Amino acid sequence: MESIIVYDTTLRDGSQGEKINFSAEDKLRIAQRLDDMGIHYIEGGWPGSNPRDVHFFELAKKVSFKHACLAAFGSTRRQNTRPEEDPNLIALLQSETPAVTIFGKSWDLHVKKVLVTTLDENLAMIEDSVAHLYSQGREVIYDAEHFFDGYKNNPDYAMKTIEAAVSGGADVIVLCDTNGGTLPFEIQEIMERICPRIPVKVGIHTHNDCGLAVANTLVAVRAGAVMVQGTINGYGERSGNADLTSVIPNLQLKMGLTCMSEEDLLRLTELSRYVSEVANMTPFNGRPFVGISAFAHKGGIHVNAIMKTPKAYEHMEPEVIGNERRVLMSDLSGKSNVDYKARELGVELGGDGFDSRGIANEIKRLEHEGYQFDAAEGSFELLLKRLSGQFKPLFQLESFRVAIEKEKDLPCRAYATIKISVGDQQEITAAEGTGPVNALDNALRKALNKFFLVDLEKMHLVDFKVRVIEGRDGTGARVKVFIESRDQKRVWSTIGVSPDIIGASWEALEDSFQYKLSHT
Repeated sequence: MESIIVYDTTLRDGSQGEKINFSAEDKLRIAQRLDDMGIHYIEGGWPGSNPRDVHFFELAKKVSFKHACLAAFGSTRRQNTRPEEDPNLIALLQSETPAVTIFGKSWDLHVKKVLVTTLDENLAMIEDSVAHLYSQGREVIYDAEHFFDGYKNNPDYAMKTIEAAVSGGADVIVLCDTNGGTLPFEIQEIMERICPRIPVKVGIHTHNDCGLAVANTLVAVRAGAVMVQGTINGYGERSGNADLTSVIPNLQLKMGLTCMSEEDLLRLTELSRYVSEVANMTPFNGRPFVGISAFAHKGGIHVNAIMKTPKAYEHMEPEVIGNERRVLMSDLSGKSNVDYKARELGVELGGDGFDSRGIANEIKRLEHEGYQFDAAEGSFELLLKRLSGQFKPLFQLESFRVAIEKEKDLPCRAYATIKISVGDQQEITAAEGTGPVNALDNALRKALNKFFLVDLEKMHLVDFKVRVIEGRDGTGARVKVFIESRDQKRVWSTIGVSPDIIGASWEALEDSFQYKLSHT
């Protein structure tokens, strides 16, 4: 199969996304993971713009990359400045990366209104900068910024900027849709017209302002691009960049082009979630290919079909990119959903008079009351086992009492007393916390530690959400509480529903501990 060069700019363009702020050490960890995935080029940052990127490149000098070529990013020289005296170009060379990527202006509007220089001087800036970097033994990748807007406005001048970069010795010319406003048919038409006129490799760099970055990248490849630039998870300024977690599988699995090995492709979902974690960004469940919901099925008719043949409602096998099929439970679910989940969880149905149809009806009733089992699979597993007679609660609540104390200028403190029974034994325990749920959590842990040989210190509550089911009753409205917990092996979510927020919280908290103890 024909190969495509993958150029990752997560560490530079991706870091310009809102709420994303990588440290130099964060960037190095991501770079090493990208290298391990077989990414061809990693753009590390702009050393001429900030001390953090300078520090990153100093750290990177001590690392041996197995697959990737590291690139430093910058701009062409300043106007009326010799390239060997330009601070930006000096910083690029001091980074000692084997490749250097520089951008220049392709749109005459930018030359006149932003750079405030002449069209001829801009051409000289491009050619001089590329030639200087090339003379220093660097591979030079030239990003033609705003190329498509420039070409539509003044095609002759836009092509002159490309010719200047080629004349200077550029190894790759990357055509950029910097504003993200070009449509796929425009990208294809322009590239089919100009690619035969460019004597070096051509790349594509798109932004997602019209939601078309991935589509524009794919049509650019069809029209002649051999390098694709983008970011993991589509992170980037404004609406983001082309998402490599969609670009790569589309090119490789749909278009028959090679971006990485099949073994590396198996870890694409893992890479997406790793970068989300380092970026401290909540993963988007609906992200194509790698999102947790990308192969999730909720409707009973859909589930019935995929049990017979998965391709009836899936465009590919999720395992190929390291994802997995999921079946969700809700009031839209039917007998097939229950059968699938029972088989997945190893639960034998039919106990206590509840078959899969009876369980589906009970789930519909509970969801009508406000439960949401597609977002609380821990609670669903316990419910399924209870209804089929295969789970007996490991402890029972007898009572609890919570008091909250507030003093002037001091934060609230909460105190909880809890009474539980395990078999024929009872335990009364008290604890304090930063809030009522935290106090109940601490008290329950203390009580359970006296009965079970489980290290509950390794179980953590990592998320707590409250949702009003129907707001017409104001502060007396029914609420649902979601709790997400994790230990060293797994993550699970539980739910509680009640007119009282503490009661709903207790129900979700109790399910979380019942789930943990049942999996020990």
